[in-house]
Amino acid sequence: MSAFLSYLVNGLAVGCGFALVGSGLVAIHRVTRVVNFAQGTFAVVAGLSAASFLELGLPHGAAEVVAVGVAAGAGLLTGIVAIGRRGTDPLASLIVTLGLGVLAYAVEIVVWGDQPRSFAGAPGSVTVAGATVQWQYLLVIAVTAVTFAALWLFFARTYPGKGLTACASDPYAARLIGIDVRRMGLVAFALGGLLGGVAGVLVTPLQPISFDSDVTLIVNGFAAAVFGGLSRPVATLAGGLLLGVAEAMVAGYLKASYQIEVALGLMLAIMIWQATRTPALREEAM
Repeated sequence: MSAFLSYLVNGLAVGCGFALVGSGLVAIHRVTRVVNFAQGTFAVVAGLSAASFLELGLPHGAAEVVAVGVAAGAGLLTGIVAIGRRGTDPLASLIVTLGLGVLAYAVEIVVWGDQPRSFAGAPGSVTVAGATVQWQYLLVIAVTAVTFAALWLFFARTYPGKGLTACASDPYAARLIGIDVRRMGLVAFALGGLLGGVAGVLVTPLQPISFDSDVTLIVNGFAAAVFGGLSRPVATLAGGLLLGVAEAMVAGYLKASYQIEVALGLMLAIMIWQATRTPALREEAM
């Protein structure tokens, strides 16, 4: 029982990281219809930046906040390159984000090298039902809950959030009432960078991160986003938690090398389920 509880908490914490990466994908796709394949890069940049800032003497908290800001800036820069030119097709923008993700490999190797890096998280642990749980895992879960609550407030109560929602619902109508859809797309990319950055600084103390860690993050984040139909942040959170727990159980009871296969298998199953469900929903609507 203690082993199961330990795997469960670990899976929930890792799943929170997947959900944050996936929610960044959702925020960008809702407004721009672009699948941002550089989303995992934002988490990597934030994790590596936080490690560097801590080595330079910045205290915990400040280092992570600045690192998240760097990731948000990287998201904005990605948006400027991908959708900054008016009339850019979403497919072309997708290819641009893929190219930027590959280019980021070279930049990260030059700046931080090719070896995994990490830093200490919240110290200590707590015993729950006989299972020892690190405080960092609980911190990840708590910060993720606060982040998703803040996202809801942002979209429901602020003018920029309502502008993003309007662009996601009907870009043409948004233009008619004076909303700059392209600018809102850049805001969405910056928000995606911020969410990816939060994931990076939370997960790096749990799993050392390197220049190519974005592959695992984007695969799992995309799987979580697909669970939410690339449009629903709350469903993306549920998908990320489901994926994290499934991978933790597989690693704990079977073999850790099967984790990516679990993510791909779940993503494929969800896509097939959604593809078979969509025609039925259309028939009901008619």
